[in-house]
Order: sequence, then structure tokens, then C-alpha cells
Amino acid sequence: MGVLSGLKPEKVFYYFEEICKIPHGSGNVDQISDYLADFAKQRGLSYLQDTTKNIIISKEASAGYEDSEGVILQGHMDMVAVKKPGSTINMLTDGLKLKVDGDYVYAEDTSLGGDDGIAIAYALAILDDDSIPHPHLDVVITVDEEVGMDGAKAIDISGLKGTRLLNLDSEEEGYFLVGCAGGARVEHFLPVVREEREGISVTCKVEGLQGGHSGDAIDKERGNANSLQGRVLDAILQVSEIGVYDLQGGLADNAIPRECELKFIVAEENVGKVQQAVEELEKDLQAELAVKDPDVKISFVKEGSRKEKCLDQASCENIMRVLLAMPNGVQAMSADIKGLVQTSLNNGIIKLKEEELTFVTSVRSSIASEKQALIKKISAVTALAGGTAKVFSDYPGWAYKADSVVRDKCIEVYREMYGKEPIVRTIHAGLECGLLLEKRPDLDCVSMGPDMCSIHTTEEKLSISSTERVWKYLCKLLAALK
Repeated sequence: MGVLSGLKPEKVFYYFEEICKIPHGSGNVDQISDYLADFAKQRGLSYLQDTTKNIIISKEASAGYEDSEGVILQGHMDMVAVKKPGSTINMLTDGLKLKVDGDYVYAEDTSLGGDDGIAIAYALAILDDDSIPHPHLDVVITVDEEVGMDGAKAIDISGLKGTRLLNLDSEEEGYFLVGCAGGARVEHFLPVVREEREGISVTCKVEGLQGGHSGDAIDKERGNANSLQGRVLDAILQVSEIGVYDLQGGLADNAIPRECELKFIVAEENVGKVQQAVEELEKDLQAELAVKDPDVKISFVKEGSRKEKCLDQASCENIMRVLLAMPNGVQAMSADIKGLVQTSLNNGIIKLKEEELTFVTSVRSSIASEKQALIKKISAVTALAGGTAKVFSDYPGWAYKADSVVRDKCIEVYREMYGKEPIVRTIHAGLECGLLLEKRPDLDCVSMGPDMCSIHTTEEKLSISSTERVWKYLCKLLAALK
């Protein structure tokens, strides 16, 4: 008996639990992809597994639907794999420890991967049930969506029979998404110089922040631990020279970093005033973020005398200036759609290595030219500091389509089932529909999904009741797409 046994819909939660047994963080998808291929083989379904491990599984139309246009169900198999500090789980080799709390499923000490494991679970449950009426189905499951949509870029969808695409990568029931922002990943490289320094070792950590998805939660204006660490460095360097020997923050470029840890050597006689400067900054941050991120704090731990190979003073000051100057968060709001973020960025990962500091920024915009302008801006900040920047994983947005048969049918079925209107909107987060539309401009796309919260974090939860309602809706929608 599994942890999720007895939850309804039973097949959906059965497959969700099977998926969670398999490690499937971005870049670690071979095992989950092979599981999906084996699923198709065992049921005699035709499938394609390409060299990047994308999977397309096809199922013939139900009786009475042979002449209907095909439907594409689409999602991604990778998850943002993060864990709490101190957790012994190895996200590369271990499955998730699922738990149920009232109406929610979560994973102990780690992210859950409901984004987008629930899409796979829905699709497998449909493929494994011959009682559900449907047109010809092509189930498209891509790899590495969370790190730049690499699977969607590589996949060949020219052979898909239909043009009606249901993307199952959304996190709010009753919302139909019909457009999204484009984005890019920018990696920055800043050279550093090291020298030996002896003194008191101190660890300073910005922590207690809520984090969140850098598309969905960016408008909440929560604290970014990496950016705030720049202010910590500034406060310290105002009162004393130090030698930084380690700096690490953030776990994914598309997750707002919750923690950033700074380790440095400082002369013993300066420890007191450095600590006072940090405590004063902590009070300022707690006042600034009292509503947006009320639990922010800066820990200050003295670890005794030691000798370390530290950054020289010029490198420390250079890093501080870059972190202070680098923009973060919402850059522009849409003038056309009230409340929609138009352009933003997230300073997601920072790592100090032996000879360079690297940091990764996720840039998003629904305006392609504005996205490119922001990329040039942050690249210029790095260049002015003597570093370089490279753009990876550039993907297009998904423009709203005025005439959409799929959108109209989704609304009609939802209205019939629930007696109310759904919310139809575009979002600031990225979805693979934009890339798929570049390959097949004839696609008619809508994105949907059950209620989830705190995706990309260790507080991620999936609503059980919403999962069941969306399942019933999806089955009725497939029957209506005749």
C-alpha cells in the first residue's frame, strides 16, 4: 500500500506516487523517461523516445471518435529538485517521502514536483483507462523544462495528428492560461583574486525568506537572499576590511532564493563593529519586509581563529558593487492587462569558486525587445565590473490568440460543470507552448491544472480535492472535443 492509496482519483494518485519514487530533477531524467517508455510498451501503445529523452505516447481514438481531430496532452517530466538544509535525501538517487496533511500532498523536507508530475499522472491515468472516451491522443512529455525548456526546443512534433493542445502545467484550478512570457537564462562570470588571510572566521547567512517561483511570485516583491547579501557585504565593508572565502546562495535560477551564506575572515578587533553593522542592517530589512517577507533574518556566527585563502579587498568590493547594482524583481508592469507583470528578473544562483564568482539570472518578459534590453543591461553591469555574461535557454513567449476553438470549448465545459465562468488570462511565468507554436503555428493551446502552492520550494503542496475536480473536468473535456 502506498502513502497515497485510497486518494481519489485512484489511478492519478497511483501514478503520481510511482513518479515520485523515481528521482527526476532537471538534468536527471533518464530513469523517468525510461519508465514512461516501459509504460507504453507494456500496454502496446506506440511511442517515440528521442535522443534527449523526450517521450511521445499515442493512443487511438475511442469508438465514435475516429473522425475527430486529435488532441495533444502536454507536460514535462522534470522537477525543480530542492531540499531543506540538513536533509539527508539525495535528490539525484532517492525518491520523495510523500505525506498527506488534510487536503494536501507534500514531500517531507523536499519539493514535491507537482509541477509537473501531476501532468504525467493525469496523462498515464487516461492512457491506462479504456473507459474514457476521447479523440486520437498524443501525449507529449518533455525533459528539462525547468532549466530552459531544452526538451521543447529539441522535440520533433511534426508527426502529431491534431492541433488541439492541452498543456497541463498550471497551478490554479478554474484558470485557463492562453499566453505567457518569454525568457532566458543569463550566466555571469566575475574573476576574483585570492590571498591568504588569518583572523576570526564568521558565517553570515541571510535566511527566513519565503522564496517562490520567479514567474508566479515575482510580483509579491519578496526578499531575494542573493541580492540582500550584497547589502550585507556593503554594511560590513563600511566598517572593516574582510576576506571572503565562500559565498553560496539559491538553488535554481527560476526560484527566488531563500538563503545566501557568506563566509569571511575578519581581524579580531573588528568583529564587534562588524556584528553591530549586520544587526543594524537586519533591523532595517525586517522593517522593509515586515509585510512582504516578515521572517527575514541575518545570522552571525563566529567560528574561531583560522587561516583561509580569501578574496583580496578589491575582489570583495567588486562583488559587493555588482550585487548592489544588479537589478532584481519586477521591472515593468503591463499597460494592457491590469496586474500582469510585463518584465522581470530573478538573481537565482550565486556560487564563489576558486577563480571566479558565478551567478545566474532568470529574465522574463512578454515583450521580446524588452527582454533583450534587460539582458543587455545586466550584461553591461557585469562587464563594467570586469566580468562576462552569456545567454542560455532563450525561449519565446506565447501570444494570445483571438480565435481559439479549444479555449471556447474549455469555457463551455467548465460553465456546464460548475455553473460559473472560469478565469481566462495570460501569465508572467514561462510555458512550453511558445516553443511548440514556433514548430507548429497551427496549434490551438490552452494550459490548465489543479491547485498547487509554493512550487519550486520545500513547502510545495498539491490539493487532493482540486486534483479530483480537474480530473473529472479533463475527462469531460476530452469527451466534448469530438
